[in-house]
Amino acid sequence: MLGLQIVFACFILLIFHTYVGFPCILKVLSRKKQNVFSEKANIEAVTIIIPLYNEEKVIAEKLDSILESNYPKDKLFLLIASDNSTDKTNEIVQQYVEKYPFITFFPFIERQGKINLINQLVQQAKTEIIIFSDANVLFDKNTIMELVSSFGSSDIGLVDSNMQNIGLKKDGISIPEKMYISREFKIKQAESVLWGTMMGPFGGCFAMRKSLYKMVPQNFLVDDFYICMQVLQQGKKAINNIKAIAFEDVSNNLADEFQRKIRIATGNFQNLYVFKNLLISKRKGLSFCFFSHKVLRWITPLLLLLLYGINLVLAFYSLGYLVIFGVFNFLFLLMGLDYVLKKHNCHNMFLRFITHFFSMNLALLIGMFRAIKGVKTSIWQPTARHQ
Repeated sequence: MLGLQIVFACFILLIFHTYVGFPCILKVLSRKKQNVFSEKANIEAVTIIIPLYNEEKVIAEKLDSILESNYPKDKLFLLIASDNSTDKTNEIVQQYVEKYPFITFFPFIERQGKINLINQLVQQAKTEIIIFSDANVLFDKNTIMELVSSFGSSDIGLVDSNMQNIGLKKDGISIPEKMYISREFKIKQAESVLWGTMMGPFGGCFAMRKSLYKMVPQNFLVDDFYICMQVLQQGKKAINNIKAIAFEDVSNNLADEFQRKIRIATGNFQNLYVFKNLLISKRKGLSFCFFSHKVLRWITPLLLLLLYGINLVLAFYSLGYLVIFGVFNFLFLLMGLDYVLKKHNCHNMFLRFITHFFSMNLALLIGMFRAIKGVKTSIWQPTARHQ
């Protein structure tokens, strides 16, 4: 029994570390370090890459937000690719192409997937600085300027934006999702100022040096993390810029978000296989951040399952473990209670956070098995906009 108790305690500590301990350590270490940028870059030509698939609801507003930017239009290039869109996306984009010569449009007639579009658009880019952005992400007037100016130092290879979530609603999971994203941003900000080892950008809007870009494998499901880790692997810094504000509507439908989380989880384990060597790196902070922030988070579902099984065994021999086992099951009941209350239009944020946590970990577990099974294509159905 002693051996099981030690394993049980170790698993608890690992989960505690990734969700509580690691963020606290970063907060203490980074509290006196605010400025990531040693110098600001001059205004230079920049290319914005936007892959599209059936984005008629958002693409006009997206392009308008870029056009309203304070960045000089003679330094701006847009490369837009439509992945055989079947709605009015192509028609809308073509209207902008006819008005603005710095917009180049590639309306593909066969579905290829976002990653294949990005790989092709990067090859078409003529500038060193590239901004990747999704159709539903809106720019602030200073977004482009802040991203580009962050590359003043030659050791900075990738810069993430400060994503602000909009369209929050109480009837779904958008509020827990926003809280999760906000917490992730703070963790990534600390990683940035300490070691320049930010663990992946929020893929909706980030910039990088084209010379550091490595082609993303065609069957990969998470391109932004792959791109970021390639930058870190080449010895450059990945950071975020608080002033580079962008806006994105956050997912509110649990079923849709669950499917998105499965796809992301599958891609996470694809990336873990490729970058497992970085778990043992001489670069300061890199292995610590990768293991603590990402790998432990990804394997938490396995740890929870093992904890549940060990707890079940120990509960037969100790009243304390029996109580802990009861708490485990009570949390599952609370998740069921949240489902019932939601059916009656009653929304409790504490219960919704429990649902969000367990659904996120279930998605990670499913994604792990899908990655082990193998992924043949990177084509997926995007999450519905303006939920």
